[in-house]
Amino acid sequence: MRRSMIGAIAVIAFLAGWIAGSGCLRVRIAASPTQSARIIATAAPTPSTAPITLGSTPSRSPSVIPPAPAPGSDFATAIESVAAQVTPAVVYVATRAIVPSLFGFGQIQQGVGSGVIFDPRGYILTNDHVIAGAQEILVVLGDGRQFTGHVIGRSPVNDIAVVKIDGDNLPVASLGDSDQLRVGQWVVAIGNALGLEGGPTVTAGVVSALSRTITPGPGEPAIGPLIQTDAAINPGNSGGPLVNLAGEVVGINSAKIQTAEGIGFAIPINKAKEIVQQLLEARPRAYLGITSVSVTPALAAAYGLPVSRGVLVVDVEAGGPADQAGIQPGDIIVGFDNRTITNANDLQAALGTHQPGDQVTVTVHRGGREERLTVTLGVAPVVQ
Repeated sequence: MRRSMIGAIAVIAFLAGWIAGSGCLRVRIAASPTQSARIIATAAPTPSTAPITLGSTPSRSPSVIPPAPAPGSDFATAIESVAAQVTPAVVYVATRAIVPSLFGFGQIQQGVGSGVIFDPRGYILTNDHVIAGAQEILVVLGDGRQFTGHVIGRSPVNDIAVVKIDGDNLPVASLGDSDQLRVGQWVVAIGNALGLEGGPTVTAGVVSALSRTITPGPGEPAIGPLIQTDAAINPGNSGGPLVNLAGEVVGINSAKIQTAEGIGFAIPINKAKEIVQQLLEARPRAYLGITSVSVTPALAAAYGLPVSRGVLVVDVEAGGPADQAGIQPGDIIVGFDNRTITNANDLQAALGTHQPGDQVTVTVHRGGREERLTVTLGVAPVVQ
């Protein structure tokens, strides 16, 4: 059992649940965490071992979709251009699973969602909740071609999954850099809303906020940091791309607030890239083993925190690197080796410069004073 800090800094609480067959989450919002990834891979055909260059446009497929030029003053044309560029790479994902009924008999459960092809070899990014538990996965392209999808790997804690199809001349979307997003920037959400006929639905909005965290339900781990957008994300959109006006995928649409208007969330594409690298290139990542939230002046004032910057530790994974080093829920991380930590992004960046097995000094604020703890970083769990 992981230890948990009572009252996990929730700002707004909503009832948790699933919309049947859609995978769209009802969530509650908290501040932004540093989430430790746990990857679960399932049986699938052995993927190619050739490395994938993420964030660049592969050159060996004639169907690769180049980034659209940055829009000028014609906003309507910019949205139209992005839709034309990216929509061919957006796929319809239909799943079937047999689940027990109340009387013990098998019952067929079907679901729909979306995905985006990011590599000409047929690799697709989608949400974990779209394909979790599926015995059959059908992938349909906009040109009408249908393929059987095979799950290459899953990251339930980040709600990301990689599915593979075997086909030729596949359209591919370009992956962007979510670290370059700014609040107020225009974005386009593309996906198979409600599984309607006629192809994907295109909606537009802005980046409403960055580094959000959502908790799908009581006792479930938080997911974040996420992009918040007011571009409409409806059931069936899950797993589809969030795209900037240069035609680059900057997020994977994941969830919306069912009891509010214009609040949807997408997983930053840079987080998805990390998971893809773990699954397809066997790149181990350094692992701390905590769930945390950024400390802001508002949060510090609301909860009487002793400092107005840093990263508040909410959960510590039992037996993980942080736990073994003595880090506790309620600690505020303000330093990582020679770096000053002001928020969760700083901590993620600092972790990214280290390898599993490195010893680092973590400075925490605890009980009115600072303590320096030595942590031996672990390996982010991954099974392939």
